[in-house]
Amino acid sequence: MQTFSLDDIKFNLDLTVSCGQAFRWRDQNGTWCAPSPYGEDEVWKVQQKGDVIFFDGMEEKDLIHYFSLDHDLDTILENIDCDPVIHDAIERCQGLRILRQDPWECLISYICSSCANIPGIQMRIENLAEKYGDEIFCDGEKYYSFPSPEKIAEAEVCDIRSCKVGYRDAYICGAAEMVIANPDWSEKIQSLPYMDAQKKLRELNGVGPKVADCVLLFAFEKFEAVPIDVWIERILRTKYVGGEKKLDYIKAGDYARDHFGPYAGYAQEYLFASREIISRKGE
Repeated sequence: MQTFSLDDIKFNLDLTVSCGQAFRWRDQNGTWCAPSPYGEDEVWKVQQKGDVIFFDGMEEKDLIHYFSLDHDLDTILENIDCDPVIHDAIERCQGLRILRQDPWECLISYICSSCANIPGIQMRIENLAEKYGDEIFCDGEKYYSFPSPEKIAEAEVCDIRSCKVGYRDAYICGAAEMVIANPDWSEKIQSLPYMDAQKKLRELNGVGPKVADCVLLFAFEKFEAVPIDVWIERILRTKYVGGEKKLDYIKAGDYARDHFGPYAGYAQEYLFASREIISRKGE
């Protein structure tokens, strides 16, 4: 394995890959493994021991890029550390970073995420990969690459449904067709301001505001994007806004952006990672 010294870079590998951003990482006896999200037939293997990262199957530039080790995390956290709730979450989740995921894989992953818990999302993604991806063998284990949009677009909708994605089958096919028809789609999304990028993604069937915000935050570094799930809505309502009436999606996101500033998406991830502890406090 190659090594990368973190020096003064704050990073917590275990927390970053297990907090619900990405869904293909597996802990293999202390080493996190996942098929390369960048399309190569490789398995990435990453392990952290103190301030040293051990990695294989990837180049150092991929390690830095994917795990956002070039983010100025201290400045980001200084910007969002504006109240006791987020302060405690920051202290508890030292080194949590938002990943730079592949846009295509991230889009399909979050289309699969609607109305599902993390194990359900993982099951759907692995079913798609097993059926439409390529086999990759590593250390005696079999993995599958994430399927290309061409493979998905060639499939019948009923075959997609056999991957237990339910009504999302047509959405997945539609997304694949869009990507093939617009090979520069990710560059166009990246170039747009946050609200315009969200609006553009929502033109896809099956992409509502939450799915769009997840993709924008985890694949496009639109840190204004604040995915609002039941946990974040409850935290914002009970710990910040007050009142018993459930916050609608727009109001919750606007409040988070006003309160936490341009890195509100990072605040969301720290709150989400601490959601169970935060929710227990004051009960």
